[in-house]
Amino acid sequence: MGLISAGTTIFDAGVVNGIGNMILVSSVTASSSASITFTLADYKEYQFYFVNIHAATSGAEYQFNLSIDSGSNYNVAKTSTAFESYHTEADNGAGVIYQGGADLAQGTGDQQLFRNLDTDNDCSYSGSLKLFNPSSDTFAKHYMARGNGMNTSPTSIDFNVAGYANTASAVDRIQFKMSSGNIDSGKILMFGIN
Repeated sequence: MGLISAGTTIFDAGVVNGIGNMILVSSVTASSSASITFTLADYKEYQFYFVNIHAATSGAEYQFNLSIDSGSNYNVAKTSTAFESYHTEADNGAGVIYQGGADLAQGTGDQQLFRNLDTDNDCSYSGSLKLFNPSSDTFAKHYMARGNGMNTSPTSIDFNVAGYANTASAVDRIQFKMSSGNIDSGKILMFGIN
């Protein structure tokens, strides 16, 4: 039975009416992976969840890029902004700062999701990325990401980035990788929302 508000059913069988179903489309477990690529279809939104992403190379950035040509090139122009809140493990620094080195201005390079990952055994990054309507052949493709991890300082960092892929072409692939070295371990889950 749905929740009824002013005679309108809001929930029906556990699904919020009007929003759609969230469906697990794919999941990949990294094992010394140079990159992890997903094929995108016609979902209105994709949500990616990153679970304990561990870098093989100290100081590497975790990042993504998009393709409009079935993965022949990962070079879609993107404009974005990034900021982080942080607290050092030694309790000698904390704050919120703009991360200009992670934003793009019509840049075709990789979009940073986290910076300066540590490779200690207890260090990793976990977070999520939302990509909206990538199959549109009219509008730019907006994205938002947020995650937490430990960098080389060591510091706990809550990293946030948002932007758009400035293309009217359908985006059909997304690739995740490190700026140097491999994704040592971790899991990425891709959900589609109708």
